[in-house]
Amino acid sequence: MPFYKKAYHKRTGVYYPQAIVQGAPVETKDLAEELAFVSTVSRSDVNAVLGDIARVMNTLMAQGKSVHVDGLGYFRYVLDTKGVANLEDFDFEKQVKAVRVQFTPEREKSSSGAYTRALVDTKKLEWIELNPATEDQDPAQGGGTTEPGGGESGDEETDDPLA
Repeated sequence: MPFYKKAYHKRTGVYYPQAIVQGAPVETKDLAEELAFVSTVSRSDVNAVLGDIARVMNTLMAQGKSVHVDGLGYFRYVLDTKGVANLEDFDFEKQVKAVRVQFTPEREKSSSGAYTRALVDTKKLEWIELNPATEDQDPAQGGGTTEPGGGESGDEETDDPLA
Protein backbone atom coordinates (compact mmCIF):
# COMPACT_ATOMS: atom_id res chain seq x y z
CA MET A 1 0.00 0.00 0.00
CA PRO A 2 1.39 3.39 -0.89
CA PHE A 3 1.24 6.16 1.68
CA TYR A 4 0.34 9.85 1.54
CA LYS A 5 -0.06 12.79 3.85
CA LYS A 6 -1.71 16.16 3.54
CA ALA A 7 0.76 18.89 2.59
CA TYR A 8 0.31 22.65 2.47
CA HIS A 9 1.61 24.60 -0.53
CA LYS A 10 2.74 27.99 0.86
CA ARG A 11 2.75 29.92 -2.42
CA THR A 12 -0.76 28.92 -3.56
CA GLY A 13 -2.25 28.44 -0.10
CA VAL A 14 -3.79 25.05 -0.86
CA TYR A 15 -3.50 21.53 0.52
CA TYR A 16 -2.65 18.58 -1.69
CA PRO A 17 -1.97 14.87 -1.15
CA GLN A 18 1.77 14.13 -1.04
CA ALA A 19 3.11 10.62 -1.73
CA ILE A 20 5.45 9.42 1.03
CA VAL A 21 8.11 6.71 0.83
CA GLN A 22 8.48 4.64 3.97
CA GLY A 23 11.37 2.49 5.08
CA ALA A 24 14.51 1.47 3.27
CA PRO A 25 14.56 0.92 -0.49
CA VAL A 26 14.14 -2.60 -1.81
CA GLU A 27 17.68 -3.67 -2.66
CA THR A 28 18.83 -5.66 -5.68
CA LYS A 29 19.17 -8.90 -3.72
CA ASP A 30 15.57 -8.60 -2.51
CA LEU A 31 14.38 -7.82 -6.03
CA ALA A 32 16.31 -10.85 -7.30
CA GLU A 33 14.66 -13.07 -4.68
CA GLU A 34 11.20 -11.84 -5.72
CA LEU A 35 11.95 -12.33 -9.42
CA ALA A 36 13.35 -15.81 -8.78
CA PHE A 37 10.22 -16.70 -6.81
CA VAL A 38 7.89 -15.81 -9.72
CA SER A 39 10.08 -17.29 -12.47
CA THR A 40 12.07 -20.38 -13.33
CA VAL A 41 15.51 -18.84 -12.79
CA SER A 42 17.56 -18.84 -9.62
CA ARG A 43 18.29 -15.81 -7.47
CA SER A 44 21.95 -15.96 -8.47
CA ASP A 45 21.01 -15.92 -12.18
CA VAL A 46 18.78 -12.89 -11.65
CA ASN A 47 21.56 -11.19 -9.64
CA ALA A 48 24.03 -11.83 -12.45
CA VAL A 49 21.79 -10.13 -15.02
CA LEU A 50 20.73 -7.24 -12.77
CA GLY A 51 24.35 -6.67 -11.81
CA ASP A 52 25.25 -5.85 -15.41
CA ILE A 53 22.14 -3.98 -16.52
CA ALA A 54 23.38 -0.50 -15.52
CA ARG A 55 26.67 -0.92 -17.42
CA VAL A 56 24.92 -2.25 -20.53
CA MET A 57 22.27 0.50 -20.47
CA ASN A 58 25.00 3.15 -20.05
CA THR A 59 26.90 1.76 -23.04
CA LEU A 60 23.79 1.75 -25.25
CA MET A 61 22.60 5.22 -24.21
CA ALA A 62 26.15 6.55 -24.75
CA GLN A 63 25.66 5.50 -28.40
CA GLY A 64 22.70 7.90 -28.60
CA LYS A 65 20.05 5.22 -28.24
CA SER A 66 17.14 4.90 -25.86
CA VAL A 67 16.69 1.61 -24.02
CA HIS A 68 13.27 -0.04 -23.97
CA VAL A 69 12.64 -2.65 -21.26
CA ASP A 70 9.47 -4.41 -22.38
CA GLY A 71 6.70 -4.04 -19.82
CA LEU A 72 8.69 -1.48 -17.82
CA GLY A 73 9.43 1.50 -20.04
CA TYR A 74 12.05 3.61 -21.78
CA PHE A 75 15.33 5.07 -20.53
CA ARG A 76 17.33 7.82 -22.28
CA TYR A 77 19.83 10.55 -21.55
CA VAL A 78 18.56 14.13 -21.19
CA LEU A 79 20.53 17.31 -20.57
CA ASP A 80 19.98 19.90 -17.85
CA THR A 81 21.21 23.04 -19.58
CA LYS A 82 21.20 26.82 -19.51
CA GLY A 83 20.56 28.80 -22.67
CA VAL A 84 22.34 31.69 -24.29
CA ALA A 85 20.75 34.53 -26.24
CA ASN A 86 23.34 34.65 -29.03
CA LEU A 87 24.47 31.75 -31.18
CA GLU A 88 28.05 33.08 -30.96
CA ASP A 89 27.94 32.47 -27.19
CA PHE A 90 26.91 28.81 -27.60
CA ASP A 91 29.34 26.55 -25.71
CA PHE A 92 28.16 23.01 -25.05
CA GLU A 93 30.58 22.36 -22.17
CA LYS A 94 29.65 25.57 -20.33
CA GLN A 95 25.92 25.26 -20.90
CA VAL A 96 25.43 21.65 -19.77
CA LYS A 97 24.82 21.58 -16.03
CA ALA A 98 24.06 17.85 -15.75
CA VAL A 99 23.34 14.69 -17.72
CA ARG A 100 20.37 12.77 -16.37
CA VAL A 101 18.55 9.56 -17.21
CA GLN A 102 14.89 10.06 -18.04
CA PHE A 103 12.55 7.14 -17.45
CA THR A 104 9.20 6.98 -19.24
CA PRO A 105 7.00 4.12 -18.06
CA GLU A 106 5.54 1.73 -20.63
CA ARG A 107 1.96 2.54 -21.53
CA GLU A 108 -0.88 0.40 -22.75
CA LYS A 109 -4.11 1.35 -24.45
CA SER A 110 -7.16 0.03 -22.63
CA SER A 111 -10.40 -1.11 -24.23
CA SER A 112 -11.87 2.33 -23.48
CA GLY A 113 -9.09 3.99 -25.51
CA ALA A 114 -7.38 5.50 -22.47
CA TYR A 115 -3.70 4.88 -21.79
CA THR A 116 -2.38 3.41 -18.57
CA ARG A 117 1.25 3.47 -17.47
CA ALA A 118 3.18 0.39 -16.45
CA LEU A 119 3.87 0.22 -12.73
CA VAL A 120 0.67 2.18 -11.99
CA ASP A 121 -2.44 0.04 -11.59
CA THR A 122 -4.79 2.55 -9.96
CA LYS A 123 -7.48 -0.10 -9.50
CA LYS A 124 -5.17 -2.07 -7.19
CA LEU A 125 -3.72 0.88 -5.26
CA GLU A 126 -5.11 1.58 -1.81
CA TRP A 127 -3.59 4.81 -0.50
CA ILE A 128 -3.19 5.05 3.28
CA GLU A 129 -2.97 8.42 5.03
CA LEU A 130 -0.03 8.81 7.41
CA ASN A 131 0.07 10.95 10.51
CA PRO A 132 0.98 14.54 9.53
CA ALA A 133 4.12 14.38 11.70
CA THR A 134 5.48 11.39 9.76
CA GLU A 135 8.70 12.19 7.93
CA ASP A 136 9.85 10.70 4.65
CA GLN A 137 12.18 7.86 5.62
CA ASP A 138 13.74 7.02 2.26
CA PRO A 139 17.51 6.93 2.83
CA ALA A 140 18.11 6.80 -0.94
CA GLN A 141 16.79 10.36 -1.13
CA GLY A 142 19.08 11.68 1.58
CA GLY A 143 16.16 12.00 3.98
CA GLY A 144 14.43 14.42 1.60
CA THR A 145 10.71 14.59 1.10
CA THR A 146 8.58 13.73 -1.87
CA GLU A 147 7.39 16.77 -3.80
CA PRO A 148 3.79 17.32 -4.77
CA GLY A 149 3.11 15.57 -8.03
CA GLY A 150 5.54 12.76 -7.24
CA GLY A 151 8.96 14.37 -7.83
CA GLU A 152 11.77 14.04 -5.38
CA SER A 153 13.01 17.21 -3.73
CA GLY A 154 16.05 15.83 -1.90
CA ASP A 155 17.64 18.64 0.07
CA GLU A 156 15.84 21.42 -1.77
CA GLU A 157 13.45 23.53 0.26
CA THR A 158 10.69 24.19 -2.22
CA ASP A 159 6.98 23.65 -2.03
CA ASP A 160 6.53 24.27 -5.76
CA PRO A 161 5.09 21.21 -7.54
CA LEU A 162 6.29 22.60 -10.85
CA ALA A 163 9.87 23.28 -9.77
